[in-house]
Amino acid sequence: MTTPQAPSTSDQTWGAAPAPGAPPRASWSPGKKIAAGAVAAVIVAGGGAAVWAASSSAATDTTAAGPGGPGGMAGGPGGGLGSALHGEYVASDGNGGYVTKIMQTGEVTELSATSLTAKSDDGFSKAYTITSEQATGLATGDTVTVVATESGSSATATSVTEGETGAQPPGGTPPTQSG
Repeated sequence: MTTPQAPSTSDQTWGAAPAPGAPPRASWSPGKKIAAGAVAAVIVAGGGAAVWAASSSAATDTTAAGPGGPGGMAGGPGGGLGSALHGEYVASDGNGGYVTKIMQTGEVTELSATSLTAKSDDGFSKAYTITSEQATGLATGDTVTVVATESGSSATATSVTEGETGAQPPGGTPPTQSG
């Protein structure tokens, strides 16, 4: 007794012509072609904008605010992390190790030649060890962005930038660096 078997199909190779008698493959409609082209154009434009922003001379001073340079954290003014009030991140220490960094934008609530306390709009408050040079020109009530290295419970400022770096008014001047 023999068992009937389904006819075998030949192995198709990607891109090969369809087997004789096989139904033709559906081609893309004009709408799908236009949509695919539009998606590709957006991807190319976005990549070009990212390359332009990364190579822009405005992004060369990374000491002014923190990750992403003078625009604040990556994303720049008005979006992304540029509107962050405070956060913590890990960066290379330059010697094969890593260091925890803190970034905070807030109002100076306490200030001395060696210490600065900032309070963000959401109520987060942190004290930082600073140099007298970093304190020069600052006053209680000023808005600052602090980037600091954290070690245990202490934070030592590596940069103190006066003004809000995450949101700059149209036609405004870039924030100035203290220290």
